Amino acid sequence: MFASIARRYDRANTVLSGGIHHLWRRAAVRWSGVEPGDRVLDCATGTGDLAIAFRRAIGDKGEVVGIDFVPEMIELARRKSSDIRFEVADVTALPFEDSSFDIASIAFGIRNVGDPRKGIREMARVLRPGGRVIVLEFGRPKRRAFGAAYDLYRTRVLPAIGGLITGQKRAYEYLDQSSVAFPHGEELAALMRETADFSSVEFRALTFGIAYLYRGVKR
Repeated sequence: MFASIARRYDRANTVLSGGIHHLWRRAAVRWSGVEPGDRVLDCATGTGDLAIAFRRAIGDKGEVVGIDFVPEMIELARRKSSDIRFEVADVTALPFEDSSFDIASIAFGIRNVGDPRKGIREMARVLRPGGRVIVLEFGRPKRRAFGAAYDLYRTRVLPAIGGLITGQKRAYEYLDQSSVAFPHGEELAALMRETADFSSVEFRALTFGIAYLYRGVKR
């Protein structure tokens, strides 16, 4: 499914979010506490937008690695940046040594992982003590009036426009269904606490709860 929408993925994201998804990624980078010289792993990197945002933050001293299990996405990511090492890999079986990164991130991807607990556990495994797992994922707005308007948008408008842009309406119906079914807020934070040895797990809502940021600090 992701291979089928890869070439028009970026355009669809920008149109469907009104560009807000770029602001969410910048918020993820800021909340990660990344510093120059850090080593960052971006999982389910897609076409590399979050990896590129991290690269800007660390400057020339650190390193960013982006992985995705869809070769078509990795091909597009490599075209967008030659300063990042992009590899085809699965977040549930990361080909990296223990304690080899300062930050491991995943944006709008954990809900698509067959075993989210295993994916989070792997992300934590490759972190050094004090390293951070950063998760950016869709949520559900709590405000009744805004939530009703958003529900109409995500169930009717989003699949229709996504289908027009990519020619794959079913893919965007799936993306909506998967985001509704996946835990968010305290539920996902609790899952993270149960899954890996974090000293703390925090979360915050973005844009009235359309998206959420999560940060787990490895003990």
